[in-house]
Amino acid sequence: MSIGRMDLNLLKVFDAVFEDRNLVLAGRRLHLSQSAVSHALTRLRELVGDELFLRTGKGMAPTGRALAMAPALRDALRRIEATLGVEPFSPAQSSRRFVIAANDHVTVVLLAPLSAALLKEAPGVDLVIRPSTRLDLAEQIDLGRIDLAIGIFSQVPARLNTRTLLTHGEAILMRRGHPAARRKLQAKDLARYPLVTMSVGGQEEGAVDGFILERGLARQSEMFDRHALEEGLVATGLPPRLRVTVPHSLAIPALLRGSDMLSIVPASLAQALVRSGGELLMRQPPYPAGRSMLRAVWHRRNDHDAAHTWLRERVAAAAMAAGGGGDGQGARAAP
Repeated sequence: MSIGRMDLNLLKVFDAVFEDRNLVLAGRRLHLSQSAVSHALTRLRELVGDELFLRTGKGMAPTGRALAMAPALRDALRRIEATLGVEPFSPAQSSRRFVIAANDHVTVVLLAPLSAALLKEAPGVDLVIRPSTRLDLAEQIDLGRIDLAIGIFSQVPARLNTRTLLTHGEAILMRRGHPAARRKLQAKDLARYPLVTMSVGGQEEGAVDGFILERGLARQSEMFDRHALEEGLVATGLPPRLRVTVPHSLAIPALLRGSDMLSIVPASLAQALVRSGGELLMRQPPYPAGRSMLRAVWHRRNDHDAAHTWLRERVAAAAMAAGGGGDGQGARAAP
């Protein structure tokens, strides 16, 4: 197919339909009628010799050809826009929607203050938070359906870029009035009292050493340092009792309330939970737990996108306010 036969506006239609999976929504994005979008798709189908999208009960499902075309075409469009300076970004006037992948820990620590800041600086900008625990996270970034993923990653492929937002260790949470609350926490307490931990995937999802690897991106699945915990309890001769494992942090205060269980969580989350409710106490682990880096990850094609650059700076500013900024020490727990 010769590029001379191609109306490049058809690629914008493809991009919008691929993003929204709906002709009406794509038309609104492009200021076109549904019939105009449908007509453009028909022309594009004739040019490439493939249906590209099939109507289903859930919207327009891309064919295999469309899935193969999408990353390169969307990358090319973003580069053209960046080169020509199309649609300069003005936060105060923008109505852009950003999609961020994050777990509830990150949402509490970073995205809540980020949202508050955006209300003042960019009242028309919308945030959509997707779960970073989804198994196709890397694919969604590749396809441009996620602008920014925030989490702990042990491996990031070259096609993606990263920025460290904050570093934090671990903390132990307990209810007020817990039998161990009036003294320094000891290793034997982690063996004596049942534990609540967070995990978003185990070996059945392909997790290895607490991380799930997909398309070169290794994301954290266990939200605690299991190796450090087990090593810290060697002297007691007892294993830890991982009594309750949850995929999110929202249940932890309710689980600890009225029980003698302890919970191992990221220190930044522990600080947020202690501040919000007043019913929990935070203590340092009685063993040398490792420190983790919370990072933002995005596709390199967005490096020079003015709106995307602005978003990354706002996220970094929220991390700085939370005690990070790339090298912050995060929350400190009482001994």
